[in-house]
Amino acid sequence: MHGSLPGKAAEIRALLLSLIDTLPEGAALPAERELAARWNVARMTLRRAVDELVIEELLVRRHGSGTYTSRPKVARWLGMIGFSEDIRRRGMRPGNTMLEFRQQKAERPAARRLRIPVGDPIIAFTRLRLADDHPMVVERTTLPAAYVPGLRAEDLDGSLYDLLTSRYGIDVASGTYRLEPVIPDAKTAGWLDIPTTQPCLAQHGMSFDGRDRVFEYTSAVYRGDRYAFTTELRSTAPSRKVTDASR
Repeated sequence: MHGSLPGKAAEIRALLLSLIDTLPEGAALPAERELAARWNVARMTLRRAVDELVIEELLVRRHGSGTYTSRPKVARWLGMIGFSEDIRRRGMRPGNTMLEFRQQKAERPAARRLRIPVGDPIIAFTRLRLADDHPMVVERTTLPAAYVPGLRAEDLDGSLYDLLTSRYGIDVASGTYRLEPVIPDAKTAGWLDIPTTQPCLAQHGMSFDGRDRVFEYTSAVYRGDRYAFTTELRSTAPSRKVTDASR
């Protein structure tokens, strides 16, 4: 978007970015009047450059308070890619904290989701997923125990998908996911270090292997202030058939 800025506004944008780089997250920018005088620019031009950075989520305006630096959201691609790999691709360091781990018998809801008989053993665990040591996601995962014999909590300090492939020969083939906005409960908000009034994004889904078995059901809550989801859309309309008359 910033490519549409005229010369002076583009120059001011560069100065603003340099200023942002020197400030910590959440720091207040000097007043517009001060910056306009410092850089010898009209306040309207300065405001337009600030507007662009607000849209890009590098700055945030708080009514009656001022303009502050902001951490840009991580844009997660919706697809068959695990959290760890996705975070590494974005130049950050993934991390995990195991919050809960238990083995139990599948009650009806879990059995239905995993397509296994009621009473079959399952493994259920909850992890706090981190990016550069910042809490990002509370992820609750359920697996049929028969697919992952011997799985322990200490095995889950890295990528689950890498572990499933390397140790258990489970190939991640496809998945079905649903996104919805939520307000976190007190426990989830505490784990994410956010207030219970902070909007979040919830993702619910199941993953299938190459044999069309459901090997995982996941329910995850993502911080709404740190995460955005991106997907690619393609037309499913059939291409027009070329006939001799139209060649």
